[in-house]
Amino acid sequence: MSRADPIETVPFRPLPQKAPDVEVERRDDGCVLIRQRHPLAPRARSIAHLFAERAAEHPERPFIHQREPGHGPWRGLSYGEALRAAEGIAQWLLDRGMGADDAVLVVSGNSVEHALVTLGCYTAGVPVTPISQAYSLISTDHAKLRHAFRTVRPRVVFAQDSAAFARAFDTLRELDPQLTFVTVDGGSGTTALAELTATEPTAAVAAAREALTHASVAKYLFTSGSTGLPKGVPQTHGMMVHVIAGQEGLRDDDPADRPVPQSLEWMPWSHISAGNIAFNGNIAAGGTLYLDEGKPVPGLFETTIRNLYEISPMVFGSAPIAFAMLAEAMERDATLRASFFRNLTYLGYGGATLSDDVARRIQALAVAETGRRIPLTTMYGATETQGVTVVHWITERVGLIGLPLPGTTLKLVPSGAKMEVRVKGPTVTTGYHRDPEKTAAAFDEEGFYRLGDAARFIDPDDPAQGLIFDGRVTEDFKLDSGTWVSVGTLRPDLLAACSPYLQDAVIAGQDRPFVAVLAWPSAAALQMLAEAAPGSDPFPTLEGLVAEKLRAHNDAAGGSSRRVARFTLLRTPPSIDAGEITDKGYVNQRATLEARADTVAALYADPAGEGVIELRD
Repeated sequence: MSRADPIETVPFRPLPQKAPDVEVERRDDGCVLIRQRHPLAPRARSIAHLFAERAAEHPERPFIHQREPGHGPWRGLSYGEALRAAEGIAQWLLDRGMGADDAVLVVSGNSVEHALVTLGCYTAGVPVTPISQAYSLISTDHAKLRHAFRTVRPRVVFAQDSAAFARAFDTLRELDPQLTFVTVDGGSGTTALAELTATEPTAAVAAAREALTHASVAKYLFTSGSTGLPKGVPQTHGMMVHVIAGQEGLRDDDPADRPVPQSLEWMPWSHISAGNIAFNGNIAAGGTLYLDEGKPVPGLFETTIRNLYEISPMVFGSAPIAFAMLAEAMERDATLRASFFRNLTYLGYGGATLSDDVARRIQALAVAETGRRIPLTTMYGATETQGVTVVHWITERVGLIGLPLPGTTLKLVPSGAKMEVRVKGPTVTTGYHRDPEKTAAAFDEEGFYRLGDAARFIDPDDPAQGLIFDGRVTEDFKLDSGTWVSVGTLRPDLLAACSPYLQDAVIAGQDRPFVAVLAWPSAAALQMLAEAAPGSDPFPTLEGLVAEKLRAHNDAAGGSSRRVARFTLLRTPPSIDAGEITDKGYVNQRATLEARADTVAALYADPAGEGVIELRD
């Protein structure tokens, strides 16, 4: 006991979830099938039905809030007010003869009005298509905006602000002069959203809602485009309600005893985690959603911190990068720490592996504030699948992808030395919109969707311990020696080894003699060094600190697949336009290496190029 880590001896807060209970089928061809024995909970008919039910149950309860510009006071709508506005939008769409074969394209980010447009489309049975606002505001050529438009062929386009999106509107008008543009302000050439919400609903709205089935397409979401232009993925009401039913099937508490949840959300609704899992989950729980205009990037994360002084969420979900920045902030600010943990029941991360270092720092903060560790959970999935696995039990480990949701079958298929993840179930899409060729390639002969990731059991003899992420099959590469490098496991280990100096990194080395790293420094590290030596360039000092950390990593790393020979610190942030990063903050390994080919060449030049730090003896 005296040699034990004190944090590891502290108990966790209870997590009201059922223990794992899975069945595993091992085939002669090496494939492994995994299913959850826990049954699905009852499924709603659609998200539109679910929202109408919650509005009838508690019409006065706050549904969604966001701040007035300039970090002003919170404004928002109750469930009842939101339902009335959504039904007005639905009637407006129906009055124009729109239906399942049409679409509404949403080009701006999260907002109260964006939520109303989404719910109005759900109710009318008109697919909504939220796309990253970076396609309109940051892109210089609007290539992805044009691609999204041609894929879904919308009749209506919604944006928050007519002036900010004027350039994007001009691009879209060139593609279709008959488009109708709707904005909140009703600026030049657009219809004010207030005209839609003021439309009086008729019996046609209720009839449209009643016509919805699990097969009805609720929205189209686009993939990140890591291997080309983004692919449009139909999201049916059945896919979305089955995720909710799967999660509910794992709950181990009485719904009547649950407090009304409140959450703070920054991740964009153009992605599955926030746009489906969090948004629909909040409706199912009858919770209140606060929109966070901050992001885990320098200059914007301060907004998140200011919001967390006022909003103490019951559940906080985000990308791992946000947890690293949050840990840095709470380590300096006891008031923030107290507010953050006040109501918190568990933390959820996704999209990438949370490093052991960040997890440990979060737990140290939780113990200091509450006397308990906080459960860390994650849901694993993709745009094509919704959530397919979840960590629904208390575990000491991070990096797990959990076990399948009820109703879902996971198949692990031998792929070299790894096991590729494939999935089948009611949460999985039937294919890509208007792209039969890519659809055919995405599924195997048994109808399982190929995720392109690898996973393995923590203990093959005890499957209930869960699966651990084992990298992306498509990202792993061989050195010129023939040695495989597992990017998905090496990258978080390097970030942990270099904490708190790095924000993110990508791994180079395919067909090369050694592993090299391109890394972005953390804003906190740069600020700390700048304050210590005002007026001087902090990069040389930071390079020395990172080199020291990486040499320590190399000393314990073992073979060449884990040792870093050279690295460089990047002075320019990852580019959304170049595909290096999504608006959720996830770095695209392949796109970054392609966009920074000159930097990669410098890492492998002889002698090493400018800005490259050599670690080998």
